Amino acid sequence: MDSDIQRVKQRHGIIGNSDGLNRAINIAMQVAPTDMSVLITGESGTGKETFPKIIHENSIRKHAKYIAVNCGAIPEGTIDSELFGHEKGAFTGAHDSRKGYFEVADKGTIFLDEVAELPLSTQVRLLRVLESGEFIRVGSSKVQKTDVRVVAATNVNVEDAVREGKFREDLYYRLNTVPIIIPPLRERNDDIWFLFRKFSSDITDKYGMPPLDISDEAMRMLENYRWPGNIRQLKNITEQMAVIERDQYITPEIVRRYLPEVDVSRLPALAKKEESQSFASEREILYKVLFDMKKDMSDLKRLVYDLMENGVDEASNKEENTQILRDLHAQKTNLPSEMPEKYLNKGSEISTPHAQPQEGLYTDKEEDHKDLIEDTEEYVEESLSLADKEKELITKALDKHKGRRKLAAKDLGISERTLYRKIKEYDIDA
Repeated sequence: MDSDIQRVKQRHGIIGNSDGLNRAINIAMQVAPTDMSVLITGESGTGKETFPKIIHENSIRKHAKYIAVNCGAIPEGTIDSELFGHEKGAFTGAHDSRKGYFEVADKGTIFLDEVAELPLSTQVRLLRVLESGEFIRVGSSKVQKTDVRVVAATNVNVEDAVREGKFREDLYYRLNTVPIIIPPLRERNDDIWFLFRKFSSDITDKYGMPPLDISDEAMRMLENYRWPGNIRQLKNITEQMAVIERDQYITPEIVRRYLPEVDVSRLPALAKKEESQSFASEREILYKVLFDMKKDMSDLKRLVYDLMENGVDEASNKEENTQILRDLHAQKTNLPSEMPEKYLNKGSEISTPHAQPQEGLYTDKEEDHKDLIEDTEEYVEESLSLADKEKELITKALDKHKGRRKLAAKDLGISERTLYRKIKEYDIDA
């Protein structure tokens, strides 16, 4: 199978040897002999348009037509006519009958790029073709048959589009019989060097320029960059360097001119050192604060219970309790500012629960402290579940960026795909 993958790479000019890329090619070759529908997903610029060709050329339909259609580039008013054809006089300007792509590609393969851009009315027609092979030309009532293998691709999260009512759920499951996921360039760090060499070699051979060379530090900068435009962006940057730079040796300074944000780390921002302890992310800081709050509340509960059971003078750990009160007061907690003074200097006036009169729960002196003790009992311990806090952080990030997932993912220091998975896992309304 490895030799077959290498053969496909050479034929289609695919550069790289990452596990994600090899797996995508392997799935394409495995599904090619069948007639199953395939949905290819991946970010813009990852090379999704190559995989339908791999599927077609390794299928029994390889001698029939292969048609690629960019659904996002066809106006909504004419998309049905383009895909399914029309009859003469069906609409203004329809002077003759015309075959659609599904009719022309009979016995072959049709590739629907950016399939998520299809109007809902067209999605209904497409679903019928997938389920029964039937379609009707615009302006006709005659049902026609076609035998077409459909391969679709998109760079949007189709599950989100389904939830938002922009894409039919039944069509999604019909297209997604076999999914192929193309990894983004930032997950293929080891392939960047090979791609850079290939693109620089192509441009220098085409225009007779001296070949580019690059320093190790500059290459590390390219490998650590996020590449939002993926392979297409890397190719453009490489060609710009080859044409514009007089010095064919690429240094970090040259890279920064073409990628000003290249020094921005892909990792979450690190916090400053606090008490000689460093944190891997802001999330760890939040967890530390929560654990410290839990400890303070536990100490306070134990102190109040000791005071209620034994009174201040007979408290089992008087010195320790006194220090706890002072620490909490110094931290400016929600306790009243006079609490330490009452407990530390007027403790002899507080009666123990055993000395309370029968006619009432509190004496006159105890009334002064009734509300204080009741307030401490009303504190609710916050949830320290990692899942809850992760869900809370994701929700805050989405609110902060008004639902824009790309910015929220960048703020959280995670990939968009991970953010989409977390949104679905926690059922977040976004």
